[in-house]
Amino acid sequence: MQTEAGPLFTRKTLLIASGIAALSAVVLAWQGRVLWCQAGDYVPWSFDIWSTHNSQHLFDPYSFTHLLHGVAEFWILFVLFGKVPVRWRLLIAIGIEACWEIAENSSFVIERYRAATISLDYFGDSILNSLSDITFCATGFVIASKLRFWRSLALFAATELILTLTVRDSLLINILMLLYPIDAVKHWQMGV
Repeated sequence: MQTEAGPLFTRKTLLIASGIAALSAVVLAWQGRVLWCQAGDYVPWSFDIWSTHNSQHLFDPYSFTHLLHGVAEFWILFVLFGKVPVRWRLLIAIGIEACWEIAENSSFVIERYRAATISLDYFGDSILNSLSDITFCATGFVIASKLRFWRSLALFAATELILTLTVRDSLLINILMLLYPIDAVKHWQMGV
């Protein structure tokens, strides 16, 4: 994959990205995260956000929010570090996402999700789900680098709308509910 500044993926960037992912997997294992779904279902996806399978498989509706992390991180890092080659900004985004996965699976954030959002039975991500989330973030970053601003903004808005209509949650709703929970939103999300 080429950019104006050269190849986006080089052997060196792939090696560093793999190292970041591997380090995050080690930290997640140290935190007590399971490798895969404890419920014993080995399909790669789970689309029911209300089940014990949520955030336990490779792919779920929240995977799309991680794709949006990558889109947002591309533009934020472009504004902050526009002179830095895009492949290095991609590694920064992967590092940020890996740190988020570690923070998201801390006891504090898990309890915050359970208290303030619709994720009442959320007990953290599986390690493979977290690694998949990091991959989705990197994918969103690459997509944003190709689509440029207006098309990536349209992708962001369309993804938010589709998630809101299908699972009553999205990246922006999730952020709102984590930072400033609103009972009316929570009741709407739960269908109450």
